[in-house]
Amino acid sequence: MKIAFRKHDQVSIAFQLLKWTFLVLPVAMTTGVLVAFFLWALEKCTTLRQEHACLLYALPLAGMGIWYLYYKAGKKVAAGSNLILDAIHQPGGGIPARMAPLVLITTLITHLFGGSAGREGTAVQMGGSIAQWYARWFRLTEEEVQVMLTAGMAAGFGAVFGTPVTGAVFALEVLAIGVVRYKALMPCLIAAVVADLTCVSLGIHHTIYHIATEDPVPALPFLHMDVLLLAKVIFSGVIFGLAGYLFSMLLHGIKKYAAAYIRQPWLVPVVGGIIVIVLCWVLDTRDYIGLGVTGQYPDSVSIVNAFHAGGAGVWSWWWKIVFTAVTLGMGFKGGEVTPLFFIGATLGNGLAVMLGVPVDLLAGLGFIAVFGSAANTPLACTLMGVELFGAHHVVYYAVACFTAYYFSGHTGIYGSQRIGINKMATDNPSGLTLQQWLDKKNTE
Repeated sequence: MKIAFRKHDQVSIAFQLLKWTFLVLPVAMTTGVLVAFFLWALEKCTTLRQEHACLLYALPLAGMGIWYLYYKAGKKVAAGSNLILDAIHQPGGGIPARMAPLVLITTLITHLFGGSAGREGTAVQMGGSIAQWYARWFRLTEEEVQVMLTAGMAAGFGAVFGTPVTGAVFALEVLAIGVVRYKALMPCLIAAVVADLTCVSLGIHHTIYHIATEDPVPALPFLHMDVLLLAKVIFSGVIFGLAGYLFSMLLHGIKKYAAAYIRQPWLVPVVGGIIVIVLCWVLDTRDYIGLGVTGQYPDSVSIVNAFHAGGAGVWSWWWKIVFTAVTLGMGFKGGEVTPLFFIGATLGNGLAVMLGVPVDLLAGLGFIAVFGSAANTPLACTLMGVELFGAHHVVYYAVACFTAYYFSGHTGIYGSQRIGINKMATDNPSGLTLQQWLDKKNTE
């Protein structure tokens, strides 16, 4: 069989690679710098809040301030990450440049005064806003703008967590459930790697997680893994998926009913801030406000402590769901991903005791699987396990993430995410956004 070799194909590929490297580099470097500043400022805000406990009582006023800033900037910007997804699927509307500074400032306000939120949404929105600005400057076509925005998302995600490969795959996978479009593959990888390198070069250090558990000796010597442990991971994956489903539904529900029953929009975040304060008072703890990666005290419930026996309470995962759903559902700003890490790690901590599984292993699986179920990104979250914990347990990462993904159903934290391929044969929601699908189900 004769194989034809056309030299101009490789020349064209090389040209496209150089072109997109040139276009993506400024986006990635700018995003990396902004993310580095954001992470530095976030740490300062967290420290300041912990040193001055009275700041929590100003959370309702802070919420009112956030509402006012977005009111003056326009409702379009308030859509956040969903605006970027819409701009990728239906180019033309564009993303205002003011999104980047606005989400940066309001996320810092949320954390300074004690809201329960994350950081991924802020980084992704900054990356998308910067990408749109450069796209206008370079006078790109609509198709090229789609690729540029996707690369901006990858840059923000890769830099904020120190997981560039995950960032690249996440940006491709999050656009539509069940579909990964490879058109932006190389731009996303370049953007995520460069943004991460830029962020780290500015002195930012990401939290290091470690799963020390080695695989147990298989009960059956001719198998290379423990089948009983695998069965427990599958069961845990179901629970993780249901947790992701619960978080997504509660978040959307609070947002919907707050808007319906609180007629004055500025009053919604005020009420949300009051609820967070009351919850802290009732539970007599502040472990569930803020980012939650580390705690104020050595015995605080946190993501890091959840990797150790006794590092979380039985209901820690539930309370983090409530705190975060109230915070984000009632108008405060930030991401959902780090709270999902907290929910998954603490849920895994509790399940490990019940199932007799090593705590660090199941906390790590919950860490990635609950996020994967709520964002509908099982491939990206499997890769995140490899980047954060090492590749030794990659089979368990995949089993937990894939199982959780299916059991979360057609729900998710991104309402503008498209449904590309059905999860369930009984439903036919392909082509709809998650929000359209939920609205349709609610009217049936």
